[in-house]
Amino acid sequence: MRIQRMDENIEWKPEMFREFTPEELKEAYALMRADFTADDLQKFTEIVEDVDAEQVLADMAEAQKQFDQGIK
Repeated sequence: MRIQRMDENIEWKPEMFREFTPEELKEAYALMRADFTADDLQKFTEIVEDVDAEQVLADMAEAQKQFDQGIK
């Protein structure tokens, strides 16, 4: 199993959203824990003053729309 990093360009496919077996979940969690660094955590704990919250929400809404269209 290969865990995709958040900053990787991912081509989403419907089969990526199947139910995982307990063994697959255990493997995925272990891989994610091993790959998660302090730098990864830092990205989510810093306040960035020049980020427009409305733009972030618009980007998230667009991403959700694309995600929903890809699953159908």
